[in-house]
Amino acid sequence: MPTFLEFEKPIAELQGRIDDLRDSAADGEVDIKPEMRKLQAKSDKLLRDTFAKLTPWQKTQVARHPERPHFHDYVDGLFEEFLPLAGDRAFADDQAILGGFARFRGRRVMVLGHEKGADTASRLRHNFGMGKPEGYRKAIRLMQLADRFGLPVVTLVDTSGAFPGVQAEERGQAEAIARSTAAALALGVPMVAAVVGEGGSGGAVALAAGNRVLMFEHAVYSVISPEGCASILWRTADKAPEAAEAMKVTAQDLKTLGVIDAIIPEPLGGAHRGPAEAIASLADALASALLDLSDQSSEQLRLGRRDKFLAMGRTETRSA
Repeated sequence: MPTFLEFEKPIAELQGRIDDLRDSAADGEVDIKPEMRKLQAKSDKLLRDTFAKLTPWQKTQVARHPERPHFHDYVDGLFEEFLPLAGDRAFADDQAILGGFARFRGRRVMVLGHEKGADTASRLRHNFGMGKPEGYRKAIRLMQLADRFGLPVVTLVDTSGAFPGVQAEERGQAEAIARSTAAALALGVPMVAAVVGEGGSGGAVALAAGNRVLMFEHAVYSVISPEGCASILWRTADKAPEAAEAMKVTAQDLKTLGVIDAIIPEPLGGAHRGPAEAIASLADALASALLDLSDQSSEQLRLGRRDKFLAMGRTETRSA
């Protein structure tokens, strides 16, 4: 049984009825197939109707779903010959941000991303995907290594934000994030970023300042979490749904605003319900983006990246 979110309770109840019906007829004496088909059709329709009108807050919950694919899943499904590289050559190896050489559809690339972990032990080991300064400095080292060898950079963004602990601040968290963002903008090789879950604050931008920014259909991307925004504006996290609506965190809103370049479709009910299908869709989107950038010179890539980010938020003024 999958983990159902709060707004999926009606779907969970129907699925529970289907499971109960199946268990009650385990002896095979009663033909339950017609009733099963009827209930399953009703469940599928309810799932379609629910996900066709998700609110920004509900999309945030889907983006955070514990069974959603994570970095290791994407590496296993997208890349071959993955060779992880560790450490920032200054302090430590941060397990929240992983990366290394890999081969994508026959082409050598450098892949980087946040890893949240899949169970309690791995979540603690990967610090829930919240990078520390040494993680962003590792990212800088790997991006510069890719630039030196002429390899495209692919990043998979999935973090609630950079680690906010005192130790991280003492080691220069803000400076590390800024330098990682600057390193991405300075690359002379193609860089394609994909927001596959949460894209939270500078911790996400540091790995997402690419020539192309892709985003899963039910992913979110924002300067702060809805709960954080609500706590600042209303002094209570209970207003998170209102904050999510106002912040325009969804892929659909961000595509309209020009913050991202393309939306990657997810299986019905979210990537966690069909991981293989979601990974295949991401593979096609990455391949298309890399192909579009393959004939550009280093200078064109840098200028295009700069112009892309400088254009965000720009408004035209009319002369009187």
